[in-house]
Amino acid sequence: MDQSAAATSREIPEHGSESGKTPSRVVRARRQLSETRFGGYLFVLPAVLFIGLLMIYPLFYNFNLSLHDVRLNNFLAGERPFVGLQNYFDAFSQPAFWHSLWISLLYTGGSIVFAFAIGYGLALFFDRAFPGSGTMRAVLLVTYVLPSVVSGTVWRWMLQGESGIVNALLQGLGIIEEPIHWLIHGPTAMISVIISTVWVTSPFVMILLLAGLQGIPPGLYEAAKIDGTNAWQRFRHVTVPMMRPVALTVLLLSFIFTFKTFDNIYVMTKGGPGDSTTIMPIYAYDKAFNFFEFSDGAVASTVLIIISIVMALLYFWMTRKEEAA
Repeated sequence: MDQSAAATSREIPEHGSESGKTPSRVVRARRQLSETRFGGYLFVLPAVLFIGLLMIYPLFYNFNLSLHDVRLNNFLAGERPFVGLQNYFDAFSQPAFWHSLWISLLYTGGSIVFAFAIGYGLALFFDRAFPGSGTMRAVLLVTYVLPSVVSGTVWRWMLQGESGIVNALLQGLGIIEEPIHWLIHGPTAMISVIISTVWVTSPFVMILLLAGLQGIPPGLYEAAKIDGTNAWQRFRHVTVPMMRPVALTVLLLSFIFTFKTFDNIYVMTKGGPGDSTTIMPIYAYDKAFNFFEFSDGAVASTVLIIISIVMALLYFWMTRKEEAA
């Protein structure tokens, strides 16, 4: 009995020592896990700071500014009385605000329709390999790579009434007899800024749609050919359905890109003549930096952001509907 008790007493400490090692292993594992997570947080920290300082904070500051009455006189005095949503009610009661919104939608819609049609046609053209296709695509992309200020300046020079190359070309072809002053008449000014925007955005649309076209399995076209379909039927029943998700993405990106355009139109017309090309970004700029009504400019900027967010949510809803179908 004494020997068995002694053996038992020796086994208990050994077992206890093994169980005593278990918590230390758990502690070390948790410590390593926390160190790994901490290292991951450090890697993510620059991106979080970038988004927070350059995106989230300006949006919050802009929205906060729209809730206060900030004009030149009280801004210099350091006063910012809180007025809530009164600035929004005042903006919505101004015809100039709704006019700028209508001009923005007209400009955006016209630009998207023509840019998408031209970009789709170019994508179908470059979907087939032929000698020099890569060089031609690179040349077309130059228009998208150029800064908007440069492209706007080029188009302003080309559309000048007396010395513009566009009038010289049209007169040389016998299409017009007298020079057209494109940028000093309302209808022609809107047409001019739409043409310049289409010239810039069409290559961007082409590249995105071309990537979608090249992702369609060739077997679908081969099966359609076996069924006796012609080129139009293959485009209608194969290309269009397969390209629908890509097309929705391109349309959303084109809308956001065009709806927030400022520099191109400002260089060409500065919103004129009159207010015929005063889109909402130019309206917000004029309110904030020409009339020093900072709150009204913040209201217009907030409306721009809200419209873009609504379009993004609509896009996500439509893509989920496509996936569910």
